[in-house]
Amino acid sequence: MENSYVDLHVHTKYSDGAFTPEEAVRYAKKVGLTAISITDHDTTEGLPEAIKAGSELDIEVIPGVELSVAVQTSIEQEIHILGYFINWEDSFFQKKLKIFQKAREQRANQILEKLKKLGIIVDEKKLSEIVGVGVFGRLHFAKVLVETQVAKNINEVFNKYLGYGKPAYVPKLRLTPDEAIKMIISVGGVPILAHPHCNDITQNTIESLVKQGLKGIEVWHIKHTNSETEKLKKIAEKFEIISTGGSDCHGIMLKGMPAIMGTVKVPYEIVAELKKCRDNIDKVNNQFF
Repeated sequence: MENSYVDLHVHTKYSDGAFTPEEAVRYAKKVGLTAISITDHDTTEGLPEAIKAGSELDIEVIPGVELSVAVQTSIEQEIHILGYFINWEDSFFQKKLKIFQKAREQRANQILEKLKKLGIIVDEKKLSEIVGVGVFGRLHFAKVLVETQVAKNINEVFNKYLGYGKPAYVPKLRLTPDEAIKMIISVGGVPILAHPHCNDITQNTIESLVKQGLKGIEVWHIKHTNSETEKLKKIAEKFEIISTGGSDCHGIMLKGMPAIMGTVKVPYEIVAELKKCRDNIDKVNNQFF
């Protein structure tokens, strides 16, 4: 589709976004996108609503997920692996995600206790309202602390309390890179490394992940500079993997400010490449059945 653009990294209220899945699809339509991928953290609960809205509004909705992976070669000792075109209804896959969702609840309680020791009492009712139907994440805490004027903005919350190494930081339950990649491939999905430069991922780490089955890297991202984007393109070409991209949209985060969905120009032909890769993965998976 010539001159068609997509956003392959969108979050909803089912993880740490502000949009409902339907609102995300409607916003995609508003900004002229052809397709989006819903890639909530450790959950696929928003996909049925998004896919339904997509069929009604003629927006292609690619079923996705974003998994947290433990490594010692990034700033926060973790990276994120996106899975595209996943068979999200697979029962084993859903059981695995439930483990991570439960761990997020336990992590939230630990963060509450750490903040309490710092003299910060979080309004748990307001926290639950912000989380809504989603799974707990640090961004939810950040929003509460800003709303209750503990901090001026979300960046301040992370810099002072919730960022890696800060006094209220609690690590997540995370997969190994091999586990995450195999988990996505097992349900017919295409595993892609999210925002490499945001985690300061080295070329050697990318090479290692490719050997474990990684099929691409997120080249275009809202926080990647033009020079970083060009560097990542060359890395993708070197390892013969797919260059993907997305805004990492979390909805409208501040009143009066538009969402960032669609601001990263990712051509539709990337979706075609992902589909071709998905078909090859399906062929390999089918050999074992």
